[in-house]
Amino acid sequence: MFCASCGAAEADHIKLKKCTACYLVQYCSVKCQKGHRPKHKRACKKRAAELRDEILFKQPESSHEGDCPICCLPLSFDPKKSILTPCCSKFVCLGCEYANQLREMEEKLEKKCPFCRLPTPKLQEEADKSNMKRVEANDPVATRLMGFKRQEKEDNDGAFEYYTKAAGLGNVDAHFDLALMYHEGKGVGKDKKKMWHHLEEAAICGHPKARHNLGCFEEENGRNDRAAKHYIIAANLGHEGSLQALKDCYREGYVSKDDFAAALRAHQAAVDATKSPHREAAELALEELEKIK
Repeated sequence: MFCASCGAAEADHIKLKKCTACYLVQYCSVKCQKGHRPKHKRACKKRAAELRDEILFKQPESSHEGDCPICCLPLSFDPKKSILTPCCSKFVCLGCEYANQLREMEEKLEKKCPFCRLPTPKLQEEADKSNMKRVEANDPVATRLMGFKRQEKEDNDGAFEYYTKAAGLGNVDAHFDLALMYHEGKGVGKDKKKMWHHLEEAAICGHPKARHNLGCFEEENGRNDRAAKHYIIAANLGHEGSLQALKDCYREGYVSKDDFAAALRAHQAAVDATKSPHREAAELALEELEKIK
């Protein structure tokens, strides 16, 4: 193994380090790396883009929503079909929340969180206090929620600060929120490169809407093959909008019949995985309650 610039061989006193962008070449020093940069730049960018695409177009095992921590079934993309507990910042499916409420009513128990069993806050002020405790404990979900609340109050600077922190803590939704801020120029200057970065980070972690948006942008840029890949991945996760976009791609000839059929099957399987008798009972009860209102 030799330095790509000066040709020095690796030895006890010479340690070669790989280019961290492409991993194609090695250097014995920073000086050699900088000196070789003009010759290596084109090949480095090409290989780095290929490596990024390998990560970007890998099908995630599940969506960023994850599973309900109680029944362990995948959560739905529909925000109305789950609740966020203020005490422990867990997303619990409507089925488990409904089952917990029924148990409490039948046994005349105090209302408690279906996951951590702490008493449910009776006032919004108490819920906000609980959420702030989670923020102070660096909970990514609570931190992202705080950013959302700031944005609702049109405090875009505060929202950006919390979203950035939440994204750093690993919250996928925060990456998507930041992408929207950079796209719309709210709280920050419009920045297409940063918008694209955060959309990709969210998509890699299984955010179907971020993936769908990437597909739309690729389609606008005339890169239909890349757009179709994004739509297939999002449709496989159960995203309805991407499935509809994929139908258009199939009609236009960008997607083969076999790939489209496989995406249809995967989409249906992903949707079916979010269903259960408890969840269906909860949805029916909610519909009946809305009729009364």
